[in-house]
Amino acid sequence: MNIVMFSITPLFPAHDMGGAQKHLRAIALHLAGLGHAVTVVCTRRDDTPADFAWTTPDGRSAARVRAILPYRQPFPAPYDVPAHDLATIIQAMGDLLAAADRFYMHDGEFLFPYVYAHVPTVVSLRDNVYPETLQGGFQFRAHTLILISDYARRFFLHTVGRFFPDLDARIRVIHNGIDWTRFVYTPPDRVLALLPFDPAGKTIIVHPHRPEENKGMWETIEVARRLVNDYQIEHLRVLVPRWLNWRQDAGVRDFYERVEARLTAYGLTENFVFHEWIPADLLPEYFSLGALSLSLGSFAESFGNAAYESYGCGTPTIMARISTHRELLPDDLAYKVDWGDHDAAARLAAAIIRGGIRTSPATLTYLRDHYTVSRQLDAVADTILNATLVPPLTYRYRALDATVRYTLAAWCVVTARGIYHDYRADYRDDLALAALAIRADGFNAADADAVQIDGWLRAGYIVPLD
Repeated sequence: MNIVMFSITPLFPAHDMGGAQKHLRAIALHLAGLGHAVTVVCTRRDDTPADFAWTTPDGRSAARVRAILPYRQPFPAPYDVPAHDLATIIQAMGDLLAAADRFYMHDGEFLFPYVYAHVPTVVSLRDNVYPETLQGGFQFRAHTLILISDYARRFFLHTVGRFFPDLDARIRVIHNGIDWTRFVYTPPDRVLALLPFDPAGKTIIVHPHRPEENKGMWETIEVARRLVNDYQIEHLRVLVPRWLNWRQDAGVRDFYERVEARLTAYGLTENFVFHEWIPADLLPEYFSLGALSLSLGSFAESFGNAAYESYGCGTPTIMARISTHRELLPDDLAYKVDWGDHDAAARLAAAIIRGGIRTSPATLTYLRDHYTVSRQLDAVADTILNATLVPPLTYRYRALDATVRYTLAAWCVVTARGIYHDYRADYRDDLALAALAIRADGFNAADADAVQIDGWLRAGYIVPLD
């Protein structure tokens, strides 16, 4: 088959900008290895070739990558371009899809469904946050919607599914898979050349995240501050990767400047080591360097690859109980804290460092049993190859009258600190809502007054039950 794939995120011969692109590469090469002609089209950038190939390590299979689409760079707001650029994008995609047998849209961000209406299409939404992904969810017009966690499934059913009651029948949950033959403890060797210091004799914490406000940088700084000042952890070094081509991105430069100002104010400048982005093939060495890694941000992950890859390399991760981190790994097999609880995170970190604790065999067994790359790739390939043309979902309007029953939204959870909301990143002290939220059959206007219900609904704490 001739399979066309789409990514609004730029792609590179050797680097991946994030976990979603890593999985796209694996899917493309898997389908190419099955004998299909695979073309991946993405946004152009000055620092990546316009035409290159991804190849398997043995060189037997290849997928062609065409970085030709004039979306706005750098992110955000990729659609903030002149109309003639949008026309160029539609023309380019139309040219490629004219001869396509299948279309796979990675992250759902190609927002022109009429362009691919004639091609059996599969959409995979890789996050629950970015505007173009969310718009892609509401504009879903394909055979199958692949989601990468049960959290993501409930998220989209509680939003898009309110208006398209048949959406659930087109959803297939396929968890991300991780290559556990690669993500194992790997003695650091080649990765050392990319670090601007000698890690020997240092206590290393890995912060393997993009430079975004809610990806955990500020929380990592708070934990490091406590480790140095309260727990007297000596020779602490926190590794922070710098974003690809970050000098040309004013927003990212501003982020790093604010980070460096905070470190200076806290007296932590020498404890943080900034280095260039790590190539995908060196990530196992990179994670293996650490005594632990931190995933403490409030970004509502659809999966959150880095935390689990770190565990696979033997390096424990402390993660915030947000979105999928609440469900992918049982609490007794992971190190978790409530979001914003820096004291608890620092206590755990100090215990891990001082105890020389590594990933437990039980945790490794669970990860390897549930998130295998072969299972993921086989399921995605099966979904794409067996897609057919289907009619669009039917829109349904429903009045929110007094008979409607409500339930706590998928992105909210009742905790001892209050009701945590993934997209507000705060805790609400609301005993009335907490009492109603635990009802399996939901509640309606007979249980709470209309003003309360309207306030909870508008703030995103509750959703209508079907």
